Amino acid sequence: MIIRIATEGQYELGDADVAAVNELDNEAVTACSAEDEQHFRAAFGRLLELVRTKGQPVADDELRPSDLILPPPDVSLAEAKAEFSGEGLIPG
Repeated sequence: MIIRIATEGQYELGDADVAAVNELDNEAVTACSAEDEQHFRAAFGRLLELVRTKGQPVADDELRPSDLILPPPDVSLAEAKAEFSGEGLIPG
């Protein structure tokens, strides 16, 4: 799975890490729904850290479509609520 972090770049994650990404995505959805900024920041921070540490950076000169685009690290809760809703960024 290719994941782009807006303003940073793309990372390739193996199938084994997709379940953890989905779990953190769902946690962020729950926090946004509850308007719990502290919980959102914690879940989103763990999601970004997972992508950065488990993912392999995709070279800037390599053009590959992203399967998932995460908001920038400094996203506000109000902005995040538009993206982290329903089933989240990853359906299912």
